[in-house]
Amino acid sequence: MGRRRQAAVLMAPVVLAGCALLPSATTPVPVPTPSAASTQEPTLADFYEQTPRWVNCGPAECATLEVPLDYDDPGGQRMELAITRVPATGERLGSLFVNPGGPGASAVAYAKAADSVVGSPIREHFDLIGVDPRGVGLTSPIECMSDAQLDELAAAEAAPDSSSEERALVALARMPGMGCATSSPDLIAHVGTVDSARDLDIARAAVGDPTLTYLGKSYGTLLGATYAELFPTRVGRMVLDGALPGSLTTEEVSRGQAIAFEMVLDDFIADCLTHDDCPLSGDVDAAGDQLRSWLDGLDDAPLTSGDREVTGALAAYAILTNLYVPDYDFPRLREALGPAIEDQDAAALLALLDSRISRGPDGRYENNSSEAFYAVSCLDRPYVGTLDDVRRLATEWGKDAPTFGPSLAWGLLACRDWPAQGEPVTRTRAEGAPPILVVSTRRDPATPFAWGVDLAEDLASARLLTYEGDGHTAYLKGSACVDDAVEGYLLAGKLPEIDSCD
Repeated sequence: MGRRRQAAVLMAPVVLAGCALLPSATTPVPVPTPSAASTQEPTLADFYEQTPRWVNCGPAECATLEVPLDYDDPGGQRMELAITRVPATGERLGSLFVNPGGPGASAVAYAKAADSVVGSPIREHFDLIGVDPRGVGLTSPIECMSDAQLDELAAAEAAPDSSSEERALVALARMPGMGCATSSPDLIAHVGTVDSARDLDIARAAVGDPTLTYLGKSYGTLLGATYAELFPTRVGRMVLDGALPGSLTTEEVSRGQAIAFEMVLDDFIADCLTHDDCPLSGDVDAAGDQLRSWLDGLDDAPLTSGDREVTGALAAYAILTNLYVPDYDFPRLREALGPAIEDQDAAALLALLDSRISRGPDGRYENNSSEAFYAVSCLDRPYVGTLDDVRRLATEWGKDAPTFGPSLAWGLLACRDWPAQGEPVTRTRAEGAPPILVVSTRRDPATPFAWGVDLAEDLASARLLTYEGDGHTAYLKGSACVDDAVEGYLLAGKLPEIDSCD
């Protein structure tokens, strides 16, 4: 279930109550050029001197750039980088590179949805640029598993309670790595965040910007912070919303998410209990026990929906993926859980899940986001613990996060013995970079608030803005306060004068 997506970013539209504590964005000010004289390494000169050949691709312009497959061997094999541009609607200040997260979400598709990604002042003054990270979307998409295997992985026993179930889960956990190594042997060692950050610098040069102006969400914050670590003098104005610090181990990521998702599940249950159609009853603790008892029962007696079995793991996965944006997710989740719990009809619950994991009605996955998630996450943060460690963590995490903790602990096995090694993501200090605005939401289930505090402390020049709200990420989620802060910084380089927004 959620263990398969330890740092997943699943974006959804949402309108939240906001505030207007900051003035509107000030007069746009050009992004300063860097003080460094050189913007490229001699061995990479050919890559930096590329000029994109833009072609119309619907609401945007698209092109491809060449980058080295292996930055340690720039004269060797090359790969194509997919890039898209949505031109500014008015007086252009430069380019704003955007990334929605994942890892595995397409930045090309994200940029094409420009009007819902950034506010009109940003659309007016910046070209929106999306670059699919390597292995993702249109940039040499990595192949690891068939649709049937992805279904099998999602429905597998989430927390084994017998030796046979444990052996089966250990074997299944090897499937993503073995599949990536078999189907994408040349690519598997070269899809890490460090390499994707290097690709961003080549893309920045190709569009003619002296510095990188950037808006990254969730995993996109890790990509942005990694870029800042590698190229601190080439950072323009950078906003990192929904922080994923590079300093965290995969164990720390999974535990943090288990606790944060459990907190938001309690919020969902509390909200559900205020509605007549809620299938749960009693107080929050009692209702939570009811829900977990129902999930446990599905492991012995799964529901059937068409040709699919709905196990406890699959149902819990559906619940977890619909806790990201409460105002939008909670009503839909409540309405889907009612028939599933009371009438044994899980069709609506499956539909919610499928919409979040890009699984079509025909059972085909519409993109490779799930596979790319494993490939990037496990290369960045391989798990080095033992099977005994996982057993222990499952027990410990179950105390603080009884619904999601054990399964997230067992999910660590997917990144154990990953069949490739890359340049790991480590602490990002970015000494010498200009101010970086970090935005963190108080009750964010996927990137807990504490991670924003950690990232702001890691970065040498960061400023933390707290959104005192809920949901995953904060910009354009209903707070005029946050929106004005982000847009004021991107447009005029003006950091917010306050530390928090409602």
